[in-house]
Amino acid sequence: MAVIPGGATDGILGAVAACLHNQTFMTAYWAWLFAQTLKVPTHFLRTGKWRLQAMVDAGGMPSSHSALCMGLTTAVAMQHGLSSSMFPVSLGFSLIVMYDAAGVRRHAGKQAEVINKIVADCLMDHEAWKSLDFQKPLKEVLGHTPLQVIAGAVLGVVVGVAYAHYFGTRL
Repeated sequence: MAVIPGGATDGILGAVAACLHNQTFMTAYWAWLFAQTLKVPTHFLRTGKWRLQAMVDAGGMPSSHSALCMGLTTAVAMQHGLSSSMFPVSLGFSLIVMYDAAGVRRHAGKQAEVINKIVADCLMDHEAWKSLDFQKPLKEVLGHTPLQVIAGAVLGVVVGVAYAHYFGTRL
C-alpha cells in the first residue's frame, strides 16, 4: 500500500484524515466556506431577496477564490514563516488567482453580456440561429469586482490568523 506523505496509509480514509488534520488545508477550506456562505446575506443586502443559490454561484461578494488563496497563504506564513520557500510560492499563486478573478474572468463575463445582447437583438429570430443546439445565453457573472476580490482576500487573512490563533500555531 502506498504511503501518503504525512503518514497516512489507510487509502482514501487515511487521505481524508490527513487533510482534516492539516492546518494549512483546513484554513483554506474554512476561508472558502465562510466566503461561500457570506454570499447569501451579501446578495440579500444588494437585492433585498434571500437566495441560497448565491452560495454556489460564480462571482459575488466576497470572492471565495481570493479567500481560499489568502487563507492558504496566511496559514503557510503562520506555520512556516515569511522566510520559508513555501510563502512566496503561495503568495504568487494567490496574486495570480486574484488578478485573474478581477481581470480576465471579469472581462470574459462582460464579453458574454455583449454577445448575449447581440444575439437577443439580432439573431434570435433568424432561422439559422433557431436550428443551432446552443440557444442558452452565455453565463455573464464569471469574475469579481476589485472590491469583491479585496474582501475575499481580507476574509482569508482573518480566517488564517484566527485559525492559527485558535489552534496554537503562531510565529
